[in-house]
Amino acid sequence: MEKTNKARKTMQIIILAAVLIVGGYAIGTALFSDRSTGLIKPGEEPPAFSLANLEGGVTSLSDYAGKPTVINFWGTFCEPCVKEMPEFERQYVKWQDKGLTILAINLSEDTLTVNNFVNRFDLTYPILRDVARKTERNYALRQYPTTFFVKADGTLMEAVVGGMTEEDIDKRIERLLQL
Repeated sequence: MEKTNKARKTMQIIILAAVLIVGGYAIGTALFSDRSTGLIKPGEEPPAFSLANLEGGVTSLSDYAGKPTVINFWGTFCEPCVKEMPEFERQYVKWQDKGLTILAINLSEDTLTVNNFVNRFDLTYPILRDVARKTERNYALRQYPTTFFVKADGTLMEAVVGGMTEEDIDKRIERLLQL
């Protein structure tokens, strides 16, 4: 009986060690891998998408071919996203006459929540809805907000994971418009 308990305890320790090793590897990979660009790297084209907009239509990335475009993935549940959205609005107003487009892709929240948020901050740039989260997966997002700065030639200039200040956004947009 004692030999069976000892064998069982040894097996439990082995299983626990294996779980800790696999879990540690998964967490380490997620935390320390290059998360700045998702699937795409600077110079590559971002994945195409067609998403519902708040006006009841469909907006596609291809609708903005030839224009410098900022693609921002956000949610109302995300504190840095909430801070950035009005900052993106000010940048949009500042730069739209230079051809800048900002596409803000909401991460599968309900229509009422998104509309209330947009109205609260009086956002005028296109707000899209990734209801099935397919676009989120195609862009390999791991954190919110994540923002992609796409040059007029359709290639990625830079991707930023996490919140930015308005100054950070402005500097990147200036670079984006100069390319």
